[in-house]
Amino acid sequence: MAAAAKKKSESGGKLIADNRKARHNFEFIEILEAGIQLTGTEVKTLRNGKANIAESYATEEGGEIWLINSYIPEYLAGNRNNHNPRRRRKLLLHRKQVSKLIGGVQREGLTIVPNKLYFNERGLAKLQIALAKGRKAHDKRQVAKKRDWEREKARLMRDKG
Repeated sequence: MAAAAKKKSESGGKLIADNRKARHNFEFIEILEAGIQLTGTEVKTLRNGKANIAESYATEEGGEIWLINSYIPEYLAGNRNNHNPRRRRKLLLHRKQVSKLIGGVQREGLTIVPNKLYFNERGLAKLQIALAKGRKAHDKRQVAKKRDWEREKARLMRDKG
């Protein structure tokens, strides 16, 4: 089992994939949890802890939100009816959430970014998505500088106290 699959997410489930690059490149405005429409062999592959959402994104088509370019490798013990590893997957959201995401993308020019893929307490595959705004290079430097200062400040307080 992969090391990432053993970690627990803050919602209590088993973490499968984490998009760490998204936290660096985007500023998250709002975070939502979405279900994913999966086939049987995809679920079995996820249970083995294999998936990649680093290069994926979500888009709106026909009033629905779709996850594009996520990679769930073929199930090794599967037969000829195995799934396509890079197929589009429908995200399962409430109508209000869909309209909020669509409005953010169309009116404000925001992006829907997948953040984490995990199993919740009930054993269902969930995807944490965020309505995000892209960061410029100078914003990334400011965030890194602030994070380093917070780390240094915590170290100084720990040494003094």
